[in-house]
Amino acid sequence: MTSQTADRVTPSFTPGGGSDSTLGRDGGKVGFISLGCGKALVDSERILTRLRAEGYEIVADVPGADLVVVNTCGFLTSAKEESLGAIGQAVAENGRVVVTGCLGVEPERIMAAHPEVLAITGPQQYEQVVSAVREALPLKQDAFTSLVPPSAVQLTPRHYAYLKISEGCNNRCSFCIIPSIRGDLVSRPVDEVLSEAERLVRTGVRELLVVSQDTSAYGLDTKYDPRSWHGVDYRTRIKDLCEGLGRISELGAWVRLHYVYPYPHVDQLIPLMAEGKILPYLDIPFQHASPNVLKTMRRPANQEKVLDRIKGWRQVCPDIAIRSTFIVGFPGETDADFEFLLDWLEEAEIERVGCFRYEPVEGARANDLPDAVPEEVKQQRYERLMLKQQEISTRALAKRVGRTTSLIVDEVDEEGAIGRTEWDAPQVDGITFLQGETDLKPGDIVPVRIDHADEYDFWATRLPVG
Repeated sequence: MTSQTADRVTPSFTPGGGSDSTLGRDGGKVGFISLGCGKALVDSERILTRLRAEGYEIVADVPGADLVVVNTCGFLTSAKEESLGAIGQAVAENGRVVVTGCLGVEPERIMAAHPEVLAITGPQQYEQVVSAVREALPLKQDAFTSLVPPSAVQLTPRHYAYLKISEGCNNRCSFCIIPSIRGDLVSRPVDEVLSEAERLVRTGVRELLVVSQDTSAYGLDTKYDPRSWHGVDYRTRIKDLCEGLGRISELGAWVRLHYVYPYPHVDQLIPLMAEGKILPYLDIPFQHASPNVLKTMRRPANQEKVLDRIKGWRQVCPDIAIRSTFIVGFPGETDADFEFLLDWLEEAEIERVGCFRYEPVEGARANDLPDAVPEEVKQQRYERLMLKQQEISTRALAKRVGRTTSLIVDEVDEEGAIGRTEWDAPQVDGITFLQGETDLKPGDIVPVRIDHADEYDFWATRLPVG
């Protein structure tokens, strides 16, 4: 399960609006706070799309909204506290609050802290959220807007978007409660996913970030149901999906894979990267390397074989970049286990690594494990791992200097542009500086030469097209 180390998305308010409002007008103003990972952000986009289609106005001004929806994160204790804090802030600033998301599976906890909330729903309960908003903030039907088809709301910058291909997870990692929150794996039909991806690209998205709880397991629950898209047959499985996304990438968009478990069939994706159909990038949550720790985590434990596969991936696609996350201080992790992890990292030479100190999760089986690691030891191991990874990252990035690659622009100011190479995902990896390039705009994809690198970032020169 990936959520122990899910990349955090800071509280975000939807763009638009912001003027004063009073109840009773024809169109209700809804403020929105979105917490959690990219998968939760997709949930927020779906809720907002439905609300806007019904005639609600989405605003950034929480105090001035007629009602506020808070999409919560509820995995780690710290995430629950952050969510409760956001709910409290919304109650204080507005007073009319609907709560949804992962923490919604614990309504008693929410009501105990904030009895003023109007309604509580769980994750993926899009219709229930909309119904709660309708009940608390009814709208007068408009003869025109009631006939307007829904248009998607996007909370990320316009040039990239998360593409969620499934819900839930069949894994039972001892540190994770996501299956109890979001249920078992439920995959979206492959033609539906490809149609959404095509729509996003045709409306201006230049990078698709494929996400789920377990991307590699996509389609397992459907027995790889066959579908047709644009006259071509595809099965609902990750390889066929990537082949279809490869066709969409020909429209000028990048396709990046996240949360990929290293199941054997992942090997079939590497040639698609070498052919340029999807980006040469794999986000794999290894979580640890010691067989003893992986066993107590209830995760695959043959790390020697994984090292061989990583070497094989690099032989097929030398440009591939691998990102992963690791947990230190898991119950029972010994000094020898931690040293094993450091040695494994040195041999694997993974380009991008995130590290997390183990935090107990209410309801997780790992809470019953003996030999808890003291907090000061967790901190020491975290610092040592990040220092080791800094050395590895410095060497890995230095090998890219002098190379030419493509770069997607994220920001432009008076000093130049900031973007990312094919080897870097937004918000979690490094950035690339293009000094003096002020004529670009976010979403532009340009050829560059890497001139310099430090531990995490690049400096590059823009090259002429062609």
